[in-house]
Amino acid sequence: MTFSCQNGLRARRLLFSLLLHITWELGSGQVRYSVLEEAKHGTFVGRITQDLGLEVGELVSRLFRVVSKGRRDYLEVNVQNGILFVNSRIDREELCGKNPVCSIQLEVIVEKPLQVFHVEVEIKDINDNPPVFPTKSKNLFFSESRPLDSRFPLEGASDADTGSNALLSYRLSPSDYFSLDVQTNEELSQSLSLVLRKALDREETSKVNLLLIATDGGKPELTGTVHLLIKVLDVNDNEPEFDQSLYKVRLLENTANGTLVIKLNASDADEGLNSEVIYSFSGDVPLSVRNKFKIDSKTGEIRIKGQLDYEEAKSYEIQVIASDKGTPSMSGHCKVSLKVLDINDNAPEVVVTSLSLPVLEDAPAGTVIALISVSDRDSGANGQVTCSLSPQGPFMLVSTFRNYYSLVLEGPLDRENMPAYELVVTARDGGTPALWAEASVSVGVGDVNDNAPVFEQPEYTVFVKENNPPGCHIFTVSASDPDALQNALVSYSLVERQVGERPLSSYVSVHSESGKVYALQPLDHEELELLQFQVSARDAGFPPLGSNVSLQVFVLDENDNAPVVLPPHAGVSPVTELVSQSVAAGHVVAKIRAVDADSGYNAWLSYEMLPEVGVGRSPYRVGLYTGEISTTRALEESDGLRQTLLVLVKDHGEPLLSATATVIVCLVESGLSVKASSGVARESEVVDMSKEKVLGDVNVFLIIAICSVSSLLVLSLLLYVALRCSTSSQAVYGSGKPTLVCSGGMNSWSYSQKRGQRGCSGNGVVKNDLMAFSPNLPSCPSSEDRSPQLETGSAPTCKVSS
Repeated sequence: MTFSCQNGLRARRLLFSLLLHITWELGSGQVRYSVLEEAKHGTFVGRITQDLGLEVGELVSRLFRVVSKGRRDYLEVNVQNGILFVNSRIDREELCGKNPVCSIQLEVIVEKPLQVFHVEVEIKDINDNPPVFPTKSKNLFFSESRPLDSRFPLEGASDADTGSNALLSYRLSPSDYFSLDVQTNEELSQSLSLVLRKALDREETSKVNLLLIATDGGKPELTGTVHLLIKVLDVNDNEPEFDQSLYKVRLLENTANGTLVIKLNASDADEGLNSEVIYSFSGDVPLSVRNKFKIDSKTGEIRIKGQLDYEEAKSYEIQVIASDKGTPSMSGHCKVSLKVLDINDNAPEVVVTSLSLPVLEDAPAGTVIALISVSDRDSGANGQVTCSLSPQGPFMLVSTFRNYYSLVLEGPLDRENMPAYELVVTARDGGTPALWAEASVSVGVGDVNDNAPVFEQPEYTVFVKENNPPGCHIFTVSASDPDALQNALVSYSLVERQVGERPLSSYVSVHSESGKVYALQPLDHEELELLQFQVSARDAGFPPLGSNVSLQVFVLDENDNAPVVLPPHAGVSPVTELVSQSVAAGHVVAKIRAVDADSGYNAWLSYEMLPEVGVGRSPYRVGLYTGEISTTRALEESDGLRQTLLVLVKDHGEPLLSATATVIVCLVESGLSVKASSGVARESEVVDMSKEKVLGDVNVFLIIAICSVSSLLVLSLLLYVALRCSTSSQAVYGSGKPTLVCSGGMNSWSYSQKRGQRGCSGNGVVKNDLMAFSPNLPSCPSSEDRSPQLETGSAPTCKVSS
C-alpha cells in the first residue's frame, strides 16, 4: 500500500511539470535552451548565433556580448563558433531552491546596429540530492506501561530535488515492537507515525534502535536515514536484588577500626530514581551490631566501627535492606554472616584460689599448699595454657584437672634455713607469639620446736673475787634458739647439785629470763676455790627442748688473812732459846714457822727482824723467806746473857698483813749447856723430842702431799682437756687447776700448815692445802715463770695447792 501511494504521487508531479513547460513555451517568443544541472565546464547548450539569426563572422565586429542578470557567469558564448556552453558549475537547488521551474535569463547585446535578444536557459533537475532528515539521530521516549497500538509522530525527510527526484518513500528497519505508518494527504504531504505493536518491558528491553530510511524517486535512487533511539521509560515495578542472599565474611579480631568488611551490591532492574538504591541495617539488627559496624547508605560498604573482640562475640549476623527511591519504594534483603577469627591477644590469667599457710616445717611430702587455676580467653592453641614454677625448691606443680593445678610440697622444709619462699607461677599459652602471666605465691614456713637452745660455748670460765657482796652479778649466760615465737622463748635454771653439805642454790642463782648469774653470798677463796655447776636453757615449745652449759667459777683470792705463826712460837708467852756462847757465826738459834690462809702473793711470807730499842747491832738475823734465826758472828759478853728478838712475819698482799713472834735468847756457857739442871734438861729433851716428832710427821705429810698433788695435776689436766673437747653438756665437777707457788731460803727448810684452801666438787670433799719448804724439793720454774724473784743463793722451795 505504501508503494502504490508513492507511484501515484510521482505521476502527478511529472504531469504537472510537463503542462507548465508547454504553457511557458507557448507564451514566449524567446530562444529557450535547457541544460542539466551540474553539467561540466564546456558542456554544449545551443547554437545561439544561428538561433538568433546572426552571423558568426560578425560577432566580434558588432561587439557581441552576453549579460547574465544578477547571476554569475554560469554560461558563456564562444564568439568563434557562436556556441553557448557551460562556463561554471550550476546547482539548480542553489539557484532556485524548491521551485519547480528554474532558468537563467541571458541578454544578448549586439551593437552596430544595436540589437537586444532575450535568451532563457532552463536548468533541469537531476537527482543529485538524497533525502535528508532534520537530524542524524533522534531519541524517543516510551513508557513501559504504554498500551499497544499507541502512536508516536515522526518527522519526515526533505529532498532538495524536485519532481520525481523529490518524491520520497519510507521504510523502517525490522522491529518486534514498532511499525511505520505513512499517511499522504491531498497536498501530497506525508505524515509518519510509529505504532507500538508489542508491550514494552524496560527491564527486558530498555531501548530499541530503529533505522528510518527515506528513498527518493530519482534514477538512481538516493536514500537518507535517521537513527531512532527509543528509550523505554521505567516504571517502579522491580525491587532491588542483591548478588547473594547470604554473604559470608571472616575477619581477625584485631582488624583496625574503619576497615572495610564487605561492599554490598544490590541492583534494581528499574532506572532513574526507581533504580537508585539506599542501603541500611534492618530494624531488628541489635544494638551490639550497630555499635560494631556501620553501613554507607550510598555505596553499600560495611565497615568496622570500634573494635572486634573474639572473646566478646565470635560471630555476627547483619540483616541489610536495599531500598529504591521509587514511589512506592521497593526493597530487597540480604544477610551478612561475619565470623570473628581469634588471635592470641589475651594473656593467661592465674588465680590462687586457696592457700594453706603457713606450712609447718615438719609437713610431710605431698602436702597440698595451694590450689591454682589458670584461664585464657582465647581459643584453640591460643587458649591452651601450661604452668611452670620457679625457683626450683621443695615444691612442685601437679595438674589435677584441666586448667587446675595443686602446689604440692615435694621435699623437707627447714624454717631456720629458709623462713619463707617467694614462688612465681608462670602460665604460658600456646599462641604465636606466646603470651604469659605470672602470679607470686608467698609460702611462709611455720615453726615447730625442732631446735634446742644452744649456748655460745660448751663451757664458761668465770673469775670472781672473794668477799663479793651478796646478790652481785657475776656472769651472764646466753643461749639462742633458731626456732620462732614460743619455741624460741628461752628460760634459764640451775641444775641443782650438792656442794659439800649445802645445795648449789645457796651459793648462786640464775635469772630465768636474762640468764644473769648472781652470787647469793660472799664467796671465800679459802673455803671454796672452784665452784663448778651447770645452767640449763629450756625453750617454751611443746614438747620443750633444752641444753646445759658448764660454768667454772674460780674464786680469786684477796688478802683477807694475816700470817699465823705456828707453834712453838705461836703462843702469847715468848719461847726461850738457849744458845752457847761458843757458837760460831751462822748457827741456827731458832726457826719461826708461819702460814697464811691466802694463796699466791697473798700467802707468800717474808720474815724481818725488828730492831730492839736501845740495843746496838744485834748478832742475830732472820732468813727473809726461811724464818731461821741465826747468828751473824761469834757471840760476845757484851751482847748480854738474855736478849729478846722480835720477828715480823708479813705477806705480799695488798694491803699488806703481818704477824709477830717473840723469841728470848739466853746465852749459856759451853759446860753449862751440858750440865743443865734437871728441869731445864728435861725441858730441852722434851723440846728436842717434839722437834724430831714434828719433823718426822712433816716428812710423811710431805711425801703424801707430793704424790697427791702430782696425781691431781695429771687428772685435772686430762679432765680439763676432755671438757674442752667434749660436745656433751653433762656437768663435770673436779678440783681446780693446781697452783705452783715457789719460795726460797737459806739452805734450810721449814713448813707451815695452811688453813682451809679447798676445792669443792660435787661431793663436797674438803682437802687441806700443805705448804712445805725443803731443799730436797724440785726446783721451781725459771725466773720468767716465777711470780716473785728469788734471792740469789737461796734454795728454792715449792708450794703445791690442790
